[in-house]
Amino acid sequence: MEEDVFSGVGVEIAFDRKEDFLKIKETLTRIGVASKRDNKLYQSCHILHKKGRYAILHFKELFVLDGKEDVTFIDENDYARRNAIVKLLAEWKLLRIISNKNIDDVAPMSQVKVIPFAEKKNWSLVAKYTIGGKK
Repeated sequence: MEEDVFSGVGVEIAFDRKEDFLKIKETLTRIGVASKRDNKLYQSCHILHKKGRYAILHFKELFVLDGKEDVTFIDENDYARRNAIVKLLAEWKLLRIISNKNIDDVAPMSQVKVIPFAEKKNWSLVAKYTIGGKK
């Protein structure tokens, strides 16, 4: 039996059109935790494609997938922020949640900053993880 590619990590999703992948990927670059002092936004989540399936993962979950669980501490708030972001994208009809995980524990939107596309040039968008980057 083949191991589940998203076993223990991420929220599995689906979307209707191939171009939705890039929309979701770009949108996620503008959602995260903000430092208003220096107009930086730290991206919280990424979209991962594995074996024909897709999931939204908190960046710390990606470190765990890389085998760095000994240096990666994921707390309940990280999962709650991920869940809030996934549900927000579903509300915007960018994706459908197909995960069998319970994602009812969500962070308040006051903990999540969404930068409108038109304001993106005014912010420094920082990703703490790069998919496909060097390990």
